[in-house]
Amino acid sequence: MTLRIVRRSAPAAFPSSGRLHPVLERVYAARGVCSEAQLDHSLLRLLPVGTLEGIEPAVQLLLAHRLRRVLVVGDFDADGATSCALVVRALRSCGFASVEFLVPNRFEFGYGLTPEIVALAAARSPSLIVTVDNGISSNAGVAAARERGIEVLITDHHLPGARLPDANVIVNPNLAGSRFASRSLAGVGVAFYIMAAVRRALDAAAHTRSATPGVAELLDLVALGTVADVVPLDANNRVLVAQGLRRIRAGRCVPGIRALLAISGRTAADLTAADLAFAVAPRLNAAGRIDDMTIGVQCLLAEDAATAQQLALRLDALNEERRAIEARMQQEALGAVRQLEGSVAQAVQRSGVCLFDDSWHQGVVGLVASRVKERVRRPVIAFAVADDATLRGSARSIEGVHIRDVLDSIAAHFPGLIHRFGGHAMAAGLTLERARLDEFARAFDAEVARCLPGAGARDTVETDGELAVEEIALTTAEALRAGGPWGQAFPEPSFDGLFSVRSARLIGERHVKMWVEPPSSGRSFDAIAFNHLEADRPFVPPEGPLQLVYRLEVNEYQGERRLQLLVDHLLPPRPPPQTTR
Repeated sequence: MTLRIVRRSAPAAFPSSGRLHPVLERVYAARGVCSEAQLDHSLLRLLPVGTLEGIEPAVQLLLAHRLRRVLVVGDFDADGATSCALVVRALRSCGFASVEFLVPNRFEFGYGLTPEIVALAAARSPSLIVTVDNGISSNAGVAAARERGIEVLITDHHLPGARLPDANVIVNPNLAGSRFASRSLAGVGVAFYIMAAVRRALDAAAHTRSATPGVAELLDLVALGTVADVVPLDANNRVLVAQGLRRIRAGRCVPGIRALLAISGRTAADLTAADLAFAVAPRLNAAGRIDDMTIGVQCLLAEDAATAQQLALRLDALNEERRAIEARMQQEALGAVRQLEGSVAQAVQRSGVCLFDDSWHQGVVGLVASRVKERVRRPVIAFAVADDATLRGSARSIEGVHIRDVLDSIAAHFPGLIHRFGGHAMAAGLTLERARLDEFARAFDAEVARCLPGAGARDTVETDGELAVEEIALTTAEALRAGGPWGQAFPEPSFDGLFSVRSARLIGERHVKMWVEPPSSGRSFDAIAFNHLEADRPFVPPEGPLQLVYRLEVNEYQGERRLQLLVDHLLPPRPPPQTTR
């Protein structure tokens, strides 16, 4: 597939005050930021706690169980783990008598508050179950809890189905009719809002501020969960992430995050959102993918460095195991894609790709779907065996295709084809009968084709345009690094330009180290392209002209900060790219 570069254009110019780097001003303008006020990440800019619907009933329900037994039921990803740890820590600090947690093992119980999980939870005799990052589709599980006399508070951010569960209270910014101004809250963001409201209510009742640390001290967990779940970084989420990063950099984070940073070779002092996304979150997620997310929650709940380090070591080992499994599965998946696209007899061209192998691991199919999606630039669902008759799939999508809505449309047009599904715009999960996989694959392909006619955005890569030679500098890289947090829907700045490759060599079997030079500049730059493959084999480009899509990186080596170009795409020279309108 030949990629086409499209340069972002700014809807309005950023009013320069001279305080920001000119490149950063252009980048902000291309993301719709048109004033320095929009860059204020103080807590004063956070949407008021009371504007999230369901907050007050949720607080009253929680306070009614303050002297009873509360059980927090989490999810098996990083958002679920951080949500769970945040609620447990917050309720305990607010003086709740008994707060425990339970994370379903995905291989035994699947996703959400199922009747089986309720039966397991009932053995602990809770008076209240609080779901975090799940529950909005758990109709049967909520009914089972209520039948046992257990009250239920659902806190979630996933899109609801046609019928809501009969919980005592539901807090979810994506409920129909919600007027809350940030529907992009992650599960941990929803949990944070509720815990902040609980602390506020207790302080109001006591007519004084509590002497114990406030809920804002748990924003390190909010930042990690928000970044890990790849939710859009709207203005509200950027405040949450920026505040969390600030606390981690200052050393005011839970021992578990500090241990995970250390084991991944990251320093807290200059931490970025990307460090959370690519170093900390994968190690935390590995517990839910390979073993049991209980380990991850315990790490985030650890109160001393030694315990946190021991649990972080276990998470790191699980992550290594996950990487090995994923590498094998990814090669098999890409081989299947090549067979689909390379079959001349069938002339197969899929808008939506479904992949399945008997040997695939349930916990890693989401990562495989993500990697293949990046390669083929179209929505992908990877399936693994759930039991003798059922498959469990994990879907990843591209801009322009709301994957949860795609599954909803298929379920409406083909009743009974999908057993269960849930998720949001860019990621979703589902289960279906193994015997109906081919039928589903055809329906998925057709529905994706309807949502995104033709090649659409899958053949394009957006950049922030070309940099002048003097702008390719360490000072620019440092300004961009400090200008975040960057993430989903507020992408890290990337640029394109014509360079001559002066030298290139393979390092670490699949990474390409280069020295590149803009034409007639007389200056050369250190550059690296990670995981650069062609036809799934390492490829070292020859000397000569290439169009690069790259990011500016501050590379720290032996105590010295240097500029490095992180190359995302190496493309043949071509006419000037288009500009988006």
